[in-house]
Amino acid sequence: MKKITILCLVLLSSIFNLFAQAEDAWVYLADKDNVSGYLNAPLTMLTQKAIDRKNLHNIAIDARDVPVDETYIAQLKSSTGITVLAKSKWFNAVHVRGTQANIQSLESFSFVNTIDFANDNLNSKNPIKETKITKVPHSKLEKTFTTFDYGLAANQIEMFNGDALHVADYTGTGMTVAVIDAGFPGVNTMASFKRLRDSGNLLGGYNFVKRDSDVFTSSSDSHGTWVLSTMVGFNQNEFVGTAPDASYYIFITEDVDNENPVEESYWVEAVERADSLGVNIVNTSLGYMNFDNPNYNYSRADLDGNTAFITRGANIAFEKGLLLVNSSGNSGGQGVGAPADAEFVFSVGAVDEAGNYASFSSVGSNFQPSQKPDVVAQGQSSVVIDTDDNLLVINGTSFSSPILAGGITCLWQALPNKTNAEIMQLVRESSSQYTNPDFLLGYGIPNLELALGSALSLNANTLSTGLSFYPNPSTDQLFVKGIFGADLVLLSLYDMLGKEVASFSVSNNKNFINLSSVSKGVYVIKAKTNNEVETFKLIKE
Repeated sequence: MKKITILCLVLLSSIFNLFAQAEDAWVYLADKDNVSGYLNAPLTMLTQKAIDRKNLHNIAIDARDVPVDETYIAQLKSSTGITVLAKSKWFNAVHVRGTQANIQSLESFSFVNTIDFANDNLNSKNPIKETKITKVPHSKLEKTFTTFDYGLAANQIEMFNGDALHVADYTGTGMTVAVIDAGFPGVNTMASFKRLRDSGNLLGGYNFVKRDSDVFTSSSDSHGTWVLSTMVGFNQNEFVGTAPDASYYIFITEDVDNENPVEESYWVEAVERADSLGVNIVNTSLGYMNFDNPNYNYSRADLDGNTAFITRGANIAFEKGLLLVNSSGNSGGQGVGAPADAEFVFSVGAVDEAGNYASFSSVGSNFQPSQKPDVVAQGQSSVVIDTDDNLLVINGTSFSSPILAGGITCLWQALPNKTNAEIMQLVRESSSQYTNPDFLLGYGIPNLELALGSALSLNANTLSTGLSFYPNPSTDQLFVKGIFGADLVLLSLYDMLGKEVASFSVSNNKNFINLSSVSKGVYVIKAKTNNEVETFKLIKE
């Protein structure tokens, strides 16, 4: 018995030592090859869509967009005991695995700048942190329109008035979304995604964990399928996603069998690829705080918006023009995970169908540099589509995030000249407790109809004839200013299906119209002054 006990102890010790020897680290490289050549020929590293998006928002193409030098990677791969698992062009870094000694030996290469172990106890100095980004101040009638029957999914889009954007024909057309998750089984065959496939809006995908393009069968985890369904799933009269006409890339970065910091590196790679493909919005229903090896865990203080590798990558993605929507997490009082802790990630918590805080939704704290969560959406009793094409009621910020991300996609479609920061701020300002945020609901439940109306009121209320209309959005009265030489102005009010619902006249003697009998919604007003006709959009609250 004693010998058996000793043998068991020896085996356990060996297993422990083997586990302890396997370390993960980021190796930061000193330079890149042919930077000027790439910058002079950006199509060698970015798609035209990506270049156009950057030009629209005055986003510089710089050395961070240049690929990592493959000759350096090859030398690292050939080093004793080293496995290269991922790479990042933005950080000019490579994620490696090996013993502590073998990883430290890489410092002998002249092209290695520094090494940052995932186990912070092994680092001789604090991990590299990026310089913080300067904070942005908070500051068609002839078309055929689609009417959707949302079925059981109605409450989760109506909660933030995303359905009003659909009525206005903002359904995601022309926008590109990347969904980063665990697995997407059935998306290539399910009837609920037939509309997505038939329209050519499923643009592609990649599995960064297994390094292949199989995103449909390489993982049995259905989480990504459920998440994607909230945005683009479609079953007539039963279910409609919140951005049914957007285009999508689907990426796998989550290793369902292990929880390891390399998943952060996979995610950064995926976001870099999304940026290079011209993606506008990224939804991630993943978060990182604790790992299989507790030495890799992030403390509450680490979740400060600028420490975790994935968080720092998210901050760069924001600089590059992407709008990142992320679930805040399901850890309740334990707090938000990474990258939701980033100031420049739009983090979404969860409420129930009545708008009450869901007890599992991760709460923010003073550790974060900005209000967390940013906002909330329905994440308790959310409706998704499972891999059998059946409706499934499920809980999690994993679903409040994409539900709202789809709505934000439609809002950005309506306001294409706005930057990612401006769209995020519009959504915050439209939310139910914007003036009194807290760590449970953040700024509260958004009102995307109000967000659109606020933007339109700033940009489109003064016509070339000199007429101006206010307030927009309006409740009971809409005022008209600057009639000048016109004795009478005729106003025709049309709904978004092109049907005239009311008509009014205003003059110098009567400069307002009464909208109390008009239903809430988005309208187009046609204003006739003498021989001139102009139109503008109006939000009636």
